[in-house]
Amino acid sequence: MTATGHAVIGTAIAASISNPFLAIPLSVVSHIAADMFPHWDPGTNRHKKTHDRFFEEAVFDVAASIVVTFLLIIFVFPQTNIFYAYLNVFAAQFLDWASMPYLFFKIKNPTIFYHVYRFQKRINNRMDKPWGIVGQVGILVLLVIIAKYI
Repeated sequence: MTATGHAVIGTAIAASISNPFLAIPLSVVSHIAADMFPHWDPGTNRHKKTHDRFFEEAVFDVAASIVVTFLLIIFVFPQTNIFYAYLNVFAAQFLDWASMPYLFFKIKNPTIFYHVYRFQKRINNRMDKPWGIVGQVGILVLLVIIAKYI
């Protein structure tokens, strides 16, 4: 799932669950569930992209995740503390952050970067555009509606 998708899920969790001891681990686990859902992300068809293009798409996605989180807090979940929301967003994106040193810079030491990358590669269920985006947007809209009205 895109970083933006993980951010939406983390924000919805923060808006729905005020207990950080429950919400933060749930945000981390949500990453695994979201990556198992068929989706498009900047890594889809990565072998057909240059390293620079892949990196640029990933940076754009992370920037979009920051903006989307802010907009959701302002317009949809104004009762949610913004710091708490971003903490959950980071937790929801954590596995991607932990694999970035290996993925983008080929840093293998400590080996945890490589192992997180390999784990992510196994669970990721990518689907090319347009359906990988359509399905992802549909599930995210549904999750935001559920979080808004529970």
